[in-house]
Amino acid sequence: MENQIKALAQSIKNEIIEIRHHIHSHPELSFEEENTAQLVEKFLSDLGLETKRIGKTGVWAMIKGNGKKQTTVALRADLDALPIQEKSNREYASKNPGVMHACGHDVHTSSLLGAAKILTQIKEHLDGDVKLIFQPGEEKLPGGASILIKEGVLTNPKVDAIIGQHVMPFIHTGKVGFRKGLYMASTDEIYITIHGKGGHGAMPHLCIDPVAVSAQVIVALQQVVSRKAQPIVPTVLTFGKINSDGGATNIIPNAVSFEGTLRTLNEPWRAECKQLITKIAQLTAEAYGATAEVRIEDGYPFLKNDEAITDKLILSAQKYMGEQQVEELDIWMAAEDFAFYSQSVPACFYRLGTRNEAKGIVSPVHTNTFDIDEDAIETGCGLLAYLAYDFLNKSN
Repeated sequence: MENQIKALAQSIKNEIIEIRHHIHSHPELSFEEENTAQLVEKFLSDLGLETKRIGKTGVWAMIKGNGKKQTTVALRADLDALPIQEKSNREYASKNPGVMHACGHDVHTSSLLGAAKILTQIKEHLDGDVKLIFQPGEEKLPGGASILIKEGVLTNPKVDAIIGQHVMPFIHTGKVGFRKGLYMASTDEIYITIHGKGGHGAMPHLCIDPVAVSAQVIVALQQVVSRKAQPIVPTVLTFGKINSDGGATNIIPNAVSFEGTLRTLNEPWRAECKQLITKIAQLTAEAYGATAEVRIEDGYPFLKNDEAITDKLILSAQKYMGEQQVEELDIWMAAEDFAFYSQSVPACFYRLGTRNEAKGIVSPVHTNTFDIDEDAIETGCGLLAYLAYDFLNKSN
């Protein structure tokens, strides 16, 4: 069957690339993916599939197999783009100012559409059913996955396992990467405001300088990672934005705010870490006569690939692509709302290589020059379809 699926993937490659170009040219932000959802609905309807909306701009559909097993595997893609101005001369560059598919979700969506087309052509060979999930809002809290789960996307029919595919610009085209067990970090957003007493920069003794206090708080908070975290538990605390309400070089402002992200792979430590951040910020500010207002917005949990399911899929990928084309991934401290699925049902989230130095395709995700080697589309469609087929036909 792998040869048949490979032939089908090759035959639809150009069609799916054109779909990718359209989606890439017309990106939509999280939970605003109406036009993309309509494109998905039309494509699936043309395949003879009944589509249903979920989470406003999410779409799901079922591909019914031959009925030999009551097993359902879900395949998930995300629809949303990022608030980035694309820097590209490509004809399919974003036409929407300030919005760009800089994380490859256009690739995920088009690849899943391609896999759907392949699977509908071999459905009489599927010993179970495939649920197609096109999810909104991966890039924005609370994450479209959490919303879709609450609205029942993993039930009716019940999903026995779920597979997700994501581009990886550090892996060469023609290869994929898998990791069993813990793979990606949890993520929480941190918002801290230091309230002091503003005044003239020439008279700091009459002020409580929130700029200086903020600097002390940021430095003190690095102790959370260097001295409070167990060395065997990966932890990242990064502050990427800082602002004051001051308006000139000689004005001490009344307040300074800064924002950051906390990432780890251990839930009890994650909870403790957030308490420590609050306590250290407040007590450090108090020591300098200021106050700290701390708000931590809970984000995505850690992503854990089910070991048994991932073992099966690695063997399937090796059979489809060859052993040398399947790499083992390291833990990655980025976050993904696919983690919500992995906390609910057996799951596997793997990486599709898209890198090609010869073509100049080297930019990381979330940058304004990100793009993919589109030869990866054929692999993206075909492997996703084959993983679903092989899982259903080998499951007990």
